[in-house]
Amino acid sequence: MDVFDRVAHLIEELGEFACKEQGTISRSYKDDGSVLTATDTAINEQVTDALLQFFPTANIVAEEAPNPFNDNAPLTFILDPIDGTDVYSQGLPSWCISLGILDKNRQVVGAMVNAPRWGLSRDEGLFLRQDPGKQLLLNGEPFTSRLADEEVTQIAMASYTPSYVSMNNFKGKIRAYGSNILHMISPLIHPYIQGSISVPCFAWDVAGAHALLASQGMVVAYADGQPFAYTDAMLDQRRPFTAMVYSGTAAAVKTMATLFI
Repeated sequence: MDVFDRVAHLIEELGEFACKEQGTISRSYKDDGSVLTATDTAINEQVTDALLQFFPTANIVAEEAPNPFNDNAPLTFILDPIDGTDVYSQGLPSWCISLGILDKNRQVVGAMVNAPRWGLSRDEGLFLRQDPGKQLLLNGEPFTSRLADEEVTQIAMASYTPSYVSMNNFKGKIRAYGSNILHMISPLIHPYIQGSISVPCFAWDVAGAHALLASQGMVVAYADGQPFAYTDAMLDQRRPFTAMVYSGTAAAVKTMATLFI
């Protein structure tokens, strides 16, 4: 078992832990008004501790706790212990644990996204794993694309998206779950969802999904076509990005950027 196996095993165990805790969880609130639960804090601590042990020279950018940032680190791990905390705290299934991996040049090279209640069937969870330089796995098996149609007929987006852009030009269906990571990976998992829109949020709301999409030749970009990039402001200063981000097939991203203005 190599170090990535051990990280994956931990994230799978913590997914089960989060499921067990969900039925009795209580909400608290951060200074910015966003929801926080004891599950977020516990997962944040356990994953951070493990990464510090396995990768002592790496950066760890985690939602629930700041860590020192070294621009020369060979890897940067970006952790969201519960993406979709609000829906998690209400008992809904559309949440996940997300871990994105950047190389020294801040390019996405790997990820693990565990959504144990957002499975492909009632009894099957959803665990996407791509170790750096390795093949993408879905629930332990080599990933096979599920996309059935590239025409943009369905998209996933955050519930706040209509506050940023007009929906008037889109005649298809819109899906909103709660977790931005799950919105972004929808084109990988759901056969008739071709793309997603992310409103301004943080690196940990994007990185895990970004790596998985990139591994399959999909696009994460701003409306002007510029690829999504991880800046000092996002990683070291922990600030949100400030423009809309479009994800999915290249055709879907191009179409969404012209439709939603």
